[in-house]
Amino acid sequence: MRFHARHANLLFAGLMSLLMAFLMAGILTAINLGLGPGYLRAWARAFAIAWPIAFVLVLILAPRVRQMVAALTRP
Repeated sequence: MRFHARHANLLFAGLMSLLMAFLMAGILTAINLGLGPGYLRAWARAFAIAWPIAFVLVLILAPRVRQMVAALTRP
């Protein structure tokens, strides 16, 4: 499945936020609760809360981060 180039920013935000929220929720859940019973359920709950927040933040922050990177690098 291929997407039109005009959807690149939205696709980037979706994939980046999905991966980061998934991994961070899993790691932080393991740190806070350990890997015992209930870990997967707690991870899923944390991810369900984190992903929409991460998605919106990536949409808002990605253009600003690109500007900062451009300012900090040479052509």
